[in-house]
Amino acid sequence: MKRWIYMLVPAVALGLMIAWRLEAKKQEAAQEAQMRTMRMKTPPTVALAPAKVRDIVQTFQAVGTIESPFSVKLTPKVSGRIDYVEVREGDPVQKGQALVRLDPSDVEAEVQQEAAALAEAQSRLAQAQINQDPINVGVGTQIRQQEAALASARADYNQVVKNYESQLAAAAASVEDIQGRVSSASAAIGNAQAAVRSAQANLENARSKYNRIHDLYQQGFIAAQEVDDARTAVSVQQGALEVAQGQLESAKSAHGSAQAQLQAAKQQASIVRTKGKADIEAARAKVAQAKAALDYARANTAQRPAYRQNLAALRSTVAAAQAALKIAEAHRADTVLQSPLNGFVTGRYMDPGATATPGQPILAVQEIRRLWATIPVPEETSRKIFVGQAAEVSFDALPGKTFTGKVAQINPSADPASRQFSVKIMLDNPRNIIKPGMFARVSMVADRVRSALVIPREAVRQDREGASVVVVDDANIARQRPVRLGASDAEGFAVTEGLRPGEKVVTLSASPNIRDGQEVSTGGEGRRRPGEEAQPGERGRRGQG
Repeated sequence: MKRWIYMLVPAVALGLMIAWRLEAKKQEAAQEAQMRTMRMKTPPTVALAPAKVRDIVQTFQAVGTIESPFSVKLTPKVSGRIDYVEVREGDPVQKGQALVRLDPSDVEAEVQQEAAALAEAQSRLAQAQINQDPINVGVGTQIRQQEAALASARADYNQVVKNYESQLAAAAASVEDIQGRVSSASAAIGNAQAAVRSAQANLENARSKYNRIHDLYQQGFIAAQEVDDARTAVSVQQGALEVAQGQLESAKSAHGSAQAQLQAAKQQASIVRTKGKADIEAARAKVAQAKAALDYARANTAQRPAYRQNLAALRSTVAAAQAALKIAEAHRADTVLQSPLNGFVTGRYMDPGATATPGQPILAVQEIRRLWATIPVPEETSRKIFVGQAAEVSFDALPGKTFTGKVAQINPSADPASRQFSVKIMLDNPRNIIKPGMFARVSMVADRVRSALVIPREAVRQDREGASVVVVDDANIARQRPVRLGASDAEGFAVTEGLRPGEKVVTLSASPNIRDGQEVSTGGEGRRRPGEEAQPGERGRRGQG
């Protein structure tokens, strides 16, 4: 009996606890239903914003690189050794300033040579003009002069040939004579080497004999005089060896000198051979030239026309000489490299003493007072940008500074890879704080819609049926209204249909869904401050931008 009582008491207690918990749950459900009913009857709190008329400004932002509009690499037109370069990277330069000078020696010689040729041509022309009247006498005299010139040229040719042969023979004889001396010196070296070996053998023999006599003297078998005689013999043989070695060194020195003389003689013979052949060819050319001049003089049977042609030829020679002199003077001017613009030196590739060649850059000069900010522009935006349009440029390297420039160039051809157009914005840089190669951030107005009816972005709800807003009238009654959107910017959308200026739209609501015709309470702000938590239902009410 007691056992059943013990089992029944806990069961009864557990049943009472379950009944109490069920009753508490029922009361909580009733309270929640009551509160839900109260909430449904209470108007939800919303934040409103009026539809305003203002301009919609669409901006385009891009990143680009700063470039110099004028970047020149100075290269010489003539080859030459650099005498001096008076500037380095960062130095300012002025247009026309001499920056590099090349050694003008070769070009100066060319100028003097062409000036002499011009003077000679002018002299010949003046002489021909003086002799214009006695034409017949002049033609005959010219023939005789050319005959004498031909004879003189032939005599000079023969003399050059004889001089070449005699000089070549003398050079060959000199080489042969020096070769004999080299052979004699080689034989002398052999004899001296043999004498050295003989003296060394005699010295070794004398030393051995001295050692034997000294040992016998120590043993008391011979007198001291014989030891002295043996020591004297060693000294004599030592002196003979030193004499032989000196003769060997002298023979080697004589052999080296003879070898050097032989090389010099061979070089002289080669020079004589080369120069002689060149002199012979020059003399032969003079003979051919004199023969041609003689043929020309004999062909002047029609004296007057021929003389006129001669004068014309001499005038042409003068003109050609003048042109050649101008070219030489231009080459002389090319030895000085001047700055083509006002700017700064941005590269120095060669130093004084180096040899410059055409096409090889020595300095790089860039214009920095005005610079380009080059940016890529997409296809759809390029149609809205025009030359002269204002743009704002900022730099990460210059925080807090903003520069205003204008569009200077728009490339009419897009990059085939990126399908973007290159746009250059001109910036004034009077204090030279902007440098080529810097990273630039560019912002410009891409489009402007004037007097548009604008509502905040968060007031718009977009779904598959389109865009809509919740409009609240003066009686705080909410109405769902579809709208048609136009252009937009960072602050809002332009409404082209479905809304009038001044009407208020819901931007924020405490209820996730507002029914059409529902009464609302307008106690909230039109915009949430930075750092505020989103109100219940806000994420569901935020418009999609």
